[in-house]
Amino acid sequence: MAIEVITKDCTALTDAELGEMADLVAGGVGWEAGLLSKEAENWVLVSQASVDGQLAGFVFTTLERIGGTPAVVIGLGTTGPAESARSVLNGLMSDQFHKALMAFPDEDVVVAARVQDVSAFEAFEGLDRIRPWPGERVNGEDRAWGRRLAKRYGSVELDERALIATFDGPSLVLDHHSDTPPDVPELVEAIEAPGRHLLAFGWAMAEFLEPYTHPVS
Repeated sequence: MAIEVITKDCTALTDAELGEMADLVAGGVGWEAGLLSKEAENWVLVSQASVDGQLAGFVFTTLERIGGTPAVVIGLGTTGPAESARSVLNGLMSDQFHKALMAFPDEDVVVAARVQDVSAFEAFEGLDRIRPWPGERVNGEDRAWGRRLAKRYGSVELDERALIATFDGPSLVLDHHSDTPPDVPELVEAIEAPGRHLLAFGWAMAEFLEPYTHPVS
C-alpha cells in the first residue's frame, strides 16, 4: 500500500479539505468540519495521508520547545479504518520524525499525544522511555512532563502518577485502532471511563531520527 503524506500549514487548509476530513471520521469520532476548523487555529501543521488519491488519515501537530526541550506535540488526528490504519500511522509518524530531524538536528526529541485507545501506542514504537507503560515506574521527571503536557493540552485535571488527564469537551485524541493492539490491560483499564485520556509520550533519540532524512513523499 503506497502512502502519500503531505504536510502544510494549518492556515492553508481549505473548506473542502476540512469537509473531507470530517467525512473520514463521520462513522467514528465524528469531528465535524467546524470543530476541525477551530482546531486548525490551535495547531501549526497538518499532515494528510492519502492512498490512491483518497484521504486516509490526518494529524494536527506542532514542532516546538517545551521548557527548552525539542518536542513534537500531536493534536487530534485519525488513521482511518483498522484494515489500513497501521500503514497510515506509519506514514504519518515517519513524516513527523523527518520534520523533527530537520528542525532539531542532533537533539533528542519528546513526542507526545493524547490517547484513548491502547492501539495508539503503536505511534511510539522504537522510541525510548515510553510513558505511561506497565511495569515502568513514573518517576519525578515523568510527572514533570505530565504537568507540562497537561498544561499544553489544556487538560482540566491530571493524575500525575498514572498520567491520566481529564478533559471538558470533545475527545481530541490520536484516533487509531489496530487489528492487533498491544496487550496492555492495565492501560485499557486506566482509560475506560469517559472524559479522560492518557498523556502518552516517548523519546525519539537523535540516533533514532538519523534515518529519517527524506520526507515520506
